[in-house]
Amino acid sequence: MKADFSMTDRPLYHTFGEYLYNLFGCRVQKVSLDAGLTCPNRDGRKGVGGCIYCDRRGSGTGNYSHTPSIRDQLQKGMAFLRRRYGAEKFIAYFQSFSNTYASPAVLKGLYEEALSVEGVVGLAVGTRPDCVTPKILDLLAGFQERYLVWLEYGLQSFVPLTLERINRGHTVEDFLKAVAETRKRAIPVCVHVILGLPGEGLKECLYTADRLGEVDIQGLKIHSLYIHRGTVLEKWYEEGKYRPLDQEEYVEWVCRFLERCPPEWIIQRLTGDPDPKELVAPLWALKKQETLQMIHNRLKETGRYQGSARER
Repeated sequence: MKADFSMTDRPLYHTFGEYLYNLFGCRVQKVSLDAGLTCPNRDGRKGVGGCIYCDRRGSGTGNYSHTPSIRDQLQKGMAFLRRRYGAEKFIAYFQSFSNTYASPAVLKGLYEEALSVEGVVGLAVGTRPDCVTPKILDLLAGFQERYLVWLEYGLQSFVPLTLERINRGHTVEDFLKAVAETRKRAIPVCVHVILGLPGEGLKECLYTADRLGEVDIQGLKIHSLYIHRGTVLEKWYEEGKYRPLDQEEYVEWVCRFLERCPPEWIIQRLTGDPDPKELVAPLWALKKQETLQMIHNRLKETGRYQGSARER
């Protein structure tokens, strides 16, 4: 299904929920899935242990350990989202770890299992830019005639030194190459960035925003950096080597980032969803709705909106 990236008016920022409603005419929700895959930064191909902030569940749900069936995960998640939000249609979101890190045959089975569930209208596949091949991209492109397909790349920062510092295991060049190959097949790309990474200040945050604005992408997820138990970042925090952003800092940085974003981008996320049982700090990261409201208020109060700095 071809995605429509047009905007009819000027909101503070262009939300994914509004985009999906305009496309399907009803409430559409993502269902997070764990396909039991891994990551080249964990299995030894690129490294072990993963990124310094990544938890044992690969920044995902951890559902595979007790519900390995994609169909069962989807049906359970859909039932919950129908009750809570009145959702009518759903996007199968392959979230945990790197969801193109397997053979095309294995991936085809996983994606087709998800799309066979009644009510599922699309795929969102989270992965790394060093985990795609032409065959995998062709596989995803083949679903576009009947379904909405998004490929989500974790970049985190455009600063090479930061990628090394957080043990990311890929380069900016890997990211640019992956996006170019993905867009050759007209697959929409959503990019993940993290604000407040070790060694980065507002200058580096805005550098990432400006550089991303030069790339052919269609969506963005902005995450706060929170500290999970059992991670390298937790050790750095305990040793006084890392201080997370406070809530006010984060709100201002998000607003500064958004005003540099092209206005047609679809903003899929503005803060993260840490597991309360795994979170070490900052505790404000649990106040998602409060943080979103603060971002909304700050934009309105200052007259800023997505892309406003690009008009000056």
